[in-house]
Amino acid sequence: MYIVIASIVNGNPATILLEAESFETHGGWKLDTQFIEEMGSPYLLAHGLGVPVADASTTFDLESAGIYHVWVRTKDWVARWDAPGTPGKFHVSFNEQKLATDFGTEGAEWHWQYGGTVQTVKGANSIRIIDATGFDGRCDCIALTSQKLSPPNESGWRKERLRVSESPVSHGPYDLVVVGGGYAGTAASISAARMGLSVALIQNRPVLGGNGSSEVRVWAKGLIRRGKYPRIGEIVEEFRDNAKKSPGTYEEFGDSKKEAIVRAEDKIDLFLNMHAFAVKTDTSQTLIESVTALDTRTSETHVFHGTLFCDATGHATIADHAGAETAMEPTGRMGMSNMWAWDELSEPVPFPETPWALPLAMDDFPYPRDHHGQWFWESGFDKDPLHDAEGIRDWNLRAVFGAFSAMKNGDGAPEHTNAGLTWLAFVGGPRESRRILGDVVLTQDDIVAKREFSDGCVPSTWSIDLHYPKEQYAAKFPDNPFISIAVHDRRVDRSFGYPIPYRCFYSRTITNLFMAGRCISVTHKALGTTRVMQTCGMMGEVVGKAASVAIRNNGNPRSVYEDYWSELADLLQLPGKAHRKTPTAPLEIPPNTLPLAGPTGEPSGVDPVKLAQQFSATVLDDRDATFQGKWQKGHGLDGYIGHGYQYAPAETNATATFTFRAPAANTYEILVAWQPHANRGNTVPVSVLSENLDITTRINMKQPPPINTTFGTAGHVSLKKGERCTVTIGTHSAGGLAHADAVMLVPKK
Repeated sequence: MYIVIASIVNGNPATILLEAESFETHGGWKLDTQFIEEMGSPYLLAHGLGVPVADASTTFDLESAGIYHVWVRTKDWVARWDAPGTPGKFHVSFNEQKLATDFGTEGAEWHWQYGGTVQTVKGANSIRIIDATGFDGRCDCIALTSQKLSPPNESGWRKERLRVSESPVSHGPYDLVVVGGGYAGTAASISAARMGLSVALIQNRPVLGGNGSSEVRVWAKGLIRRGKYPRIGEIVEEFRDNAKKSPGTYEEFGDSKKEAIVRAEDKIDLFLNMHAFAVKTDTSQTLIESVTALDTRTSETHVFHGTLFCDATGHATIADHAGAETAMEPTGRMGMSNMWAWDELSEPVPFPETPWALPLAMDDFPYPRDHHGQWFWESGFDKDPLHDAEGIRDWNLRAVFGAFSAMKNGDGAPEHTNAGLTWLAFVGGPRESRRILGDVVLTQDDIVAKREFSDGCVPSTWSIDLHYPKEQYAAKFPDNPFISIAVHDRRVDRSFGYPIPYRCFYSRTITNLFMAGRCISVTHKALGTTRVMQTCGMMGEVVGKAASVAIRNNGNPRSVYEDYWSELADLLQLPGKAHRKTPTAPLEIPPNTLPLAGPTGEPSGVDPVKLAQQFSATVLDDRDATFQGKWQKGHGLDGYIGHGYQYAPAETNATATFTFRAPAANTYEILVAWQPHANRGNTVPVSVLSENLDITTRINMKQPPPINTTFGTAGHVSLKKGERCTVTIGTHSAGGLAHADAVMLVPKK
């Protein structure tokens, strides 16, 4: 309950301020904290996908009754585009009496909309925010004034009048303060805590994971546990999602699992729903002393004191507030995605008309196959990702609602009678904004040329993946296209990974500031490979261990590289579950550590070594084959052996040859592995050649393999010990794509 006393402040009329985010019950309204840096506050969002959401409500006490003028801070969120209609309409009631005003129906910018007068009572008063549409109406704050005078629009004025603690809540000091609870910040916190550091993890959302949470649903990409330090990535493996597609389901992203793993670390203090908005530095302005954060539910402020800090915000927010040297591309940036999902329901379901959405027909967007609107629903390429993020997100909403309206009410209606919109991310997934400059700024040339840095550590395995507007869909909205295309430079070593230097993980101007995630010290093009989820998480693992080295030696991030690199390198060789009670205590290695991976990582599919043991056979993975012609790597079909497979079109003269040496004299069955698909060939030639045998078998790879749904036979061969035998998968008259995964030589029992 709000305890509010109307009073005169600095000669101004009595004002009662009711922050919507602090309402006792949010109902179906979502707490939106993405744009605090832009518009000054969290707010409530009626994100009901066209169905009005349940009321938000609260009560407040007054010492006396009175008549007050009502002001609501809101906006018409489509007005900036002069779009017809008012999708954000909502109402407000006091003491169960609904005001006549339709709020959220005017003004392209955040402002105080007047709502008339109300009669309050002495004691408890109630207030409700009542959604009218389900289409993203937004309410920031409600003010009651004794005179008809609009409150100022500035956030500072509001903070002065909020009934919160007169002084901020103080926390710490901590060894490490991590701001941002995505993959990078979560991994950094766990890594540091296991090395004995006291850690504060500050996250401005109710869940951990960032873009890899159920709110955004970007699946975990970037290969882990490989390269120079194959233990890096073991912490990420503990909490990563299990999504099969992007976006996946709520359950696949495991929000509760991430939180449970963090809370299990007794050295971590976790602060959810905390937005860090200010930084205090020392007199030299090169050392951070504390970070101030806003509790987005109560509007209380909290100050976090620390020795070391890590910016894992993605937007380099802490670095910017601290005055660190940063960079951002003026144009040509990647955009923000808001993914979505729909489903075929058991009976017809209507969808409201959306005249305010983008006016789309079915040819104006890629059809959302598999019931998913995927990563390429992306806009804001040359918009300001820091100061116009809300506008970028809202444009994405207009695009999605316009597309689904075309499916339901436009030229796609006959085929989508039972289609229902089931999920649309209201939290955007940005790819690029500010980056913090470190002692090394990694470039595309460094990566492609495999330039060796002495402190190279985190393996980056994703291609240099840059996004641009897709021309096919850009013509109708050239100023702000909403469908992207990914352009890949695949000269990145996907197996071993390019080792990103440690010097990309700390600021060159703020002496106690680490960074991890997409805001590290790289160029725009290099960001194309370093920005993916699991790669960012591994950065956090390195930062956490580096912070422990700095604390042990009374150093800083730079001194770890200059004076204590060997100590950090030793820690990077330890299992992810290794821990110590304090930064100087002995290390303990628990028995349940993950097995040490090799330089190319643990197999993402069936382990060929274990397969060989199971069948007492010789197994050759596609990595062991010799390829001629144009083959393409793949790993999207489940059930593959090793790290993936390769495929090639028919009639391309492409071959994949597996060469065996018989381990003993015996008769062997030749088993070929494939994963079926409609585009695979039904007459793929598989040739077996030895001293006494030359046969070719045609295999139907459209159908599931008959042996354990993994293998099909290509014949039998009798071999002497050490005799050479080759198995060649070809494309001649294959009838579709030839698939090369693995071949197994099984001895006759």
